Amino acid sequence: MTLESFNAQSHDAAAAAIRPCADIDRWVDAVVAGRPYDTVDDALTLADREARTWDASDVDAALAHHPRIGERAGGDSAEAALSRTEQANVGADADAQRALLEGNRTYEERFGRVFLIRAAGRSADEILAELQRRLTNDAETESTEVAEQLREIALLRLEGTLTA
Repeated sequence: MTLESFNAQSHDAAAAAIRPCADIDRWVDAVVAGRPYDTVDDALTLADREARTWDASDVDAALAHHPRIGERAGGDSAEAALSRTEQANVGADADAQRALLEGNRTYEERFGRVFLIRAAGRSADEILAELQRRLTNDAETESTEVAEQLREIALLRLEGTLTA
């Protein structure tokens, strides 16, 4: 979609178009309400500002839709398609897949949620190294890192949506 078409859509259609970027109602509503935008950067600036206000319940709600790193997202939803594209560099190496799955299990046991990282442009080895580093975080530090990763993912997805 172009920025022009996003600006011209109804509230509901615009919200549906960007919800796969981050399924956080107040963020989606704020980005849609900010229209019309003169540039994609204007939309990203507002989206970034709003994302920096996310609290733990916002992040938890958004994480409910994220597949585990290393698992191929199923379904034909826009969010699943985005996830498959973002994890394209993770590859199909069986050893890397096993290590990521084990790391995911360890992370979930430690923090009680799915491991989230901006996977776009990262290899399985890079992601695994980051997962292992983050396993040493305390809960507060990790919550901050998860929110930051979600913000980065949302902005990348929004940029891609508005320039497609």
